[in-house]
Amino acid sequence: MSLFTITVPASTCVVRYHQGALVGVLPAGRHRRRWGASDVPVDLRRSWIRVAPQEIPSSDGIHVKVSAAVLHSVGDPVAYLELTDDPRATVYLAAQVALREALAGLTADELVQRQSVLPVRAMVEAVRSVAATVGVEVHEIVVKDVVLPPEIRSAALDLATAQKRAQVQLEAARAETAALRAQANAAKLLDDHPALAQLRLIQSAPCGTKLVIQVGDTASLTEAASTD
Repeated sequence: MSLFTITVPASTCVVRYHQGALVGVLPAGRHRRRWGASDVPVDLRRSWIRVAPQEIPSSDGIHVKVSAAVLHSVGDPVAYLELTDDPRATVYLAAQVALREALAGLTADELVQRQSVLPVRAMVEAVRSVAATVGVEVHEIVVKDVVLPPEIRSAALDLATAQKRAQVQLEAARAETAALRAQANAAKLLDDHPALAQLRLIQSAPCGTKLVIQVGDTASLTEAASTD
């Protein structure tokens, strides 16, 4: 540390006051020290504010717990220091209100299938307008968890289980139908070709079995030999 200069780190700025009055904002780099001045560092890096789960009544009357996270950074260091004692709390409250107002018009199913239906842009704009008044810039809002009541989760699990069982039964029926169709085709083929049916009979007979095959008016005795 120098007696005549101060060094402001990267991703940081310093708000300088002298005798209680604002002097200016010092960016990253080396600056001349001013005796009697008060230098307040402000971190300019982006960070997340995590909004705890809160119950939101959906449009179909189901109370759903929803949590979110707000990506923000300091946009106006002077406003960030002077307008409120806790700017992050202001952003947190704005995010809670925006989350409730934006999601209250959706059904529980729409909240669960949140990738395509959640009005995230409207939430960002609502929080951004409030956050700007305390020197905070909002970059993104992410809806993290959507938790349904236990009864709804149990019903959804039962429905999913029933759908899977129905799918298994459908596949089994399709396999059985295909097997019956193959057997019918094979039976028709044997009816159209009697010699093939006789050959199939001989092949399927156990070793040592004696078969009498009637060909026209002549009967012949055939002994099935083992092919092992």
